[in-house]
Amino acid sequence: MNDLSSSLLLPAIVFLPLLAAIIAFLIGRNRLQGLINISFSLTQFLLVVLTTLLFLDEQTDQSERYVIGGWGAPLGIDLIVDGFSILMLALTGLLTLLITLYSASYFSDKYNASEKSLRFWPLWWFLISGLNALFMSADAFNIYVCLEIIGLSAAALVALQGNRAALQAALRYLLVGLLGSLFYLFAIAILYRSHGTLDLMQMAETASHSFPDKVAMILITIGLLLKIALFPLHFWLPPAHANAPTPVSAILSALVVKASLYILIKFWFDVLGETTTLGASQVLGALGGAGIIYGSWCAFRATQLKLLIAYSTVAQLGYIFLLFPLSEYSMGVSSFTGSASQAAVYFIVAHACAKAAMFLAAGNLILAQGNGEIAQLKGIAVREPLNVLVFAIAGISLIGLPPSAGFIAKWLLLTTAIESGQWWWVIVVITGGLLGAMYLFKVLSLAFSTDPAVVESPTEKSTAPVSSVSVPVSSVMTTVALILALITLALGLNAEFILNISNTVTEVNGI
Repeated sequence: MNDLSSSLLLPAIVFLPLLAAIIAFLIGRNRLQGLINISFSLTQFLLVVLTTLLFLDEQTDQSERYVIGGWGAPLGIDLIVDGFSILMLALTGLLTLLITLYSASYFSDKYNASEKSLRFWPLWWFLISGLNALFMSADAFNIYVCLEIIGLSAAALVALQGNRAALQAALRYLLVGLLGSLFYLFAIAILYRSHGTLDLMQMAETASHSFPDKVAMILITIGLLLKIALFPLHFWLPPAHANAPTPVSAILSALVVKASLYILIKFWFDVLGETTTLGASQVLGALGGAGIIYGSWCAFRATQLKLLIAYSTVAQLGYIFLLFPLSEYSMGVSSFTGSASQAAVYFIVAHACAKAAMFLAAGNLILAQGNGEIAQLKGIAVREPLNVLVFAIAGISLIGLPPSAGFIAKWLLLTTAIESGQWWWVIVVITGGLLGAMYLFKVLSLAFSTDPAVVESPTEKSTAPVSSVSVPVSSVMTTVALILALITLALGLNAEFILNISNTVTEVNGI
């Protein structure tokens, strides 16, 4: 069957992780637990690959819809795929497979209490199912449901460590997520009253400069910015990402924050594009620029490795928000096309792979050292050369040095800013890169230091758990991190191929 609109591939991508969650809950502690979850992740990855190939084979410039149960909008539930959603599904499938491989080893008895794995796997699969459903949702209320599934699962996963810092971070994450969802839900109520439908396509056809649509767009933007953690609404992200188990930190930074960003882009450029203005886009760009500087500086000052990476996420998200002021405007309406959108797409993919690699490598280094304090990493490159190499490659991509994917993404941003006459963004991007180099050098200089580590007590600002027990790092965990790092290099070395994919994403985009 070669028609996505009539095949069962799209619902299977959503329901397979739900089945995995149920089975993970039922089997409990089982010696085959890791193998079963890896099998589910591999199956999901193959489904996503097949879906992507079918979508590209159809060579259509329109989105594809699957009507669940034969009841279309507005009565039924539709799943929809376009260039952007296919990209996000493919990215989710790849990262889920690799991080599941990592997690199967990470949550073994060797590294973590088996009780944690009993709680981890059902929550993990609920999170993945929510992400897949979100990227294919064609209904505004279904998007709200998916956001809640993602938020609740993510907050519970953050709390898995069980210590006070993790529980506080998870509670803060939960409350901020609920507040963001409340803003979004109010907006959807306004849109339903104004348009009489929750279907995104039907809503886009009747969107206008009306006051209700503008209010709804403002509420949606505020709610999603809370979930994305754009500066200055970032306060919940660093402690949540720093205190979560390593696989959770990786997926939160690589994909979960991108889910809300994906929805914001959809509404901003597709559904309610009529309500956006160049001034509002400049405001988002300014917040992104401030986030780049602030996040990079806080990363440089961080005393713990995972906290440094978490603040780096705050900074990297700021780069993506330069998409908004750099987007092409025609007749006062912005469009998800052109070099700015290509840069954003490239950046989303590059950051996801690099940040996942960096968090996994950091988790390995913390296990090997038995401590998350950066000062305790002196000389660790001698014992963990591959993990330090992974950290370095991921860092090179984040600061935008060749031949990494981050270099291509930032180069596209710089050229777009120059061509559009918005030279001030060039200064922001270069400054952010220099600050990024500072915090990367801070870690690597210690890792390659020959001086013995000086034992220091954690500072008052430290939030992540500190252990004094070091353990040998599994070769599987190191290999997974290395694969992700090599992917970031491959994305940079095959820039022309990736740019062609980026063109497809931006051209075959829309609801």
